[in-house]
Amino acid sequence: MWDQLLKDVIQGNQKSLARAISLVENKVPGYEDFLQGLPAGTTPVIGITGPPGAGKSTLVDALIEAWVTEGKKVAVICVDPSSPFNLGALLGDRIRMSDWYNTKNVFIRSLATRGSLGGLHPSIIEITALMQCAGFDQIIVETVGVGQSEIEIAGLADVTVVVVVPEAGDEIQTMKAGLMEIAQIFVVNKSDRPDADQFVKNLRLMVAPATGTTKEISVFKTVASAKQGIIELAAAIEKEQHKHIPSERKSWLFTQRAYQLIAQNKMKDIDKTVLFNAIAQNIANPSFNLFNFVKQYTH
Repeated sequence: MWDQLLKDVIQGNQKSLARAISLVENKVPGYEDFLQGLPAGTTPVIGITGPPGAGKSTLVDALIEAWVTEGKKVAVICVDPSSPFNLGALLGDRIRMSDWYNTKNVFIRSLATRGSLGGLHPSIIEITALMQCAGFDQIIVETVGVGQSEIEIAGLADVTVVVVVPEAGDEIQTMKAGLMEIAQIFVVNKSDRPDADQFVKNLRLMVAPATGTTKEISVFKTVASAKQGIIELAAAIEKEQHKHIPSERKSWLFTQRAYQLIAQNKMKDIDKTVLFNAIAQNIANPSFNLFNFVKQYTH
């Protein structure tokens, strides 16, 4: 099953890709060998992040149109807040992108954060790797927009786009440096609103000192709902992708995931119920020492 599934994914079969993502997400037996057999993918990943209400989904919709019009294949991962009841994606319908669900050159997948503190899905690296070998030209990851905690996207993405709106002046002033640091491109969306030009000017003055480096950060004005400024933004993203600057954040993100996977593998023979029963039988003993108890499982 897995061998054929991998062949189908590499050939660009979207149903097979959707199935593979579900199997990996749910850790179906055999998924580890499947992932180990993935060819190295080179499709660039774009992270779209920023505060709620900035118009990220509308911007993504407009970018999809720009690239599809050029004949490119685009994959989108929408990372949504989890429902507290079933851990499913609360915004999974993605109404603003609904026009693309039946377009052969576009693949959209909504994922829940499942409580992940970094603002991304726990298996986002695995899912992105799957998409990178499925023949897409661009992969967009749109995050939940919770602010500082989602700087994790900067490790995953080759280019990180931070979307804000003109009314965010006070918010930008108080924005933690972390979110400012991750951007390669700032987008001021809904820039047809009053004071947008002044906001853009102030933002350009702020981004250089906020990063603490000399790296250049572009600032673009868009009105995503009217498709204004999108072609220029898409071109700037592609230009940034061609720089191929190694990211220390990506190394740290992959290190963290590798650590989790190694720990998970080491723990696979530990049954929590058996552990509970063993502790319950011994905990009343005055001489019980938790750390000595743990030692038998670590040696």
